[in-house]
Amino acid sequence: MSEVDMAVIKPEMMKSYIWLQTADGSIQQVEQEVAMFCPMICHEIMQKGLGSSKNYAISLPQRVSPAMLSLILDYCRFHQVPGRSNKERKCFDEKFIRMDTKRLCELTSAADSLQLKPLVDLTSRALARIIEGKTPEEIREIFHLPDDLTEEEKLEPLKNTTDDPRIRLLNRLYAKKRKELKERQKKKSVEVEDGCVDERSVDDLLSFINGENAGGVGKATLK
Repeated sequence: MSEVDMAVIKPEMMKSYIWLQTADGSIQQVEQEVAMFCPMICHEIMQKGLGSSKNYAISLPQRVSPAMLSLILDYCRFHQVPGRSNKERKCFDEKFIRMDTKRLCELTSAADSLQLKPLVDLTSRALARIIEGKTPEEIREIFHLPDDLTEEEKLEPLKNTTDDPRIRLLNRLYAKKRKELKERQKKKSVEVEDGCVDERSVDDLLSFINGENAGGVGKATLK
């Protein structure tokens, strides 16, 4: 190839591409340097040699739908470029997570399954802001969880067999809420105890102190 030919080659023609397959069976070709920003994909390429052709496409986890993969690749394309300032990255991230709660939850799960921790941290913080200050009932409504439990049961840790980051976030919040509930119950018990009034006369109290009529004359009553 002559120098003239080399000069007219577009940068995108020199990029390496890999093949990815989502859970619905669809296969797409993406830039290798972008996809490798995800540790899970990087491992499949470096350790197993997958992704080099359509027949050896990398199978992505169940939680990575085509729509979520597209979002994740957009995130990777921006952040894998060196030299961007912290201000640029922060501005991009703020705009990137402007989406409804359901979509944000799906993105958190997809990013987590690809081991893309920076994106998981970003979306988890956004979810935390959404549920901050909400009651257990409101939180369960946001995440479409069953609501036929007592207040204490609603705050019990949720099973997380798939290590879902949304469930981890909820369980941390529930632990905080359980502590607050116990403190409220303890405070209420103290208030009840403080509400007892001793209605015995001075003579009765003196007799009690002197050991007379210790059987209990004029018992204390509640307000």
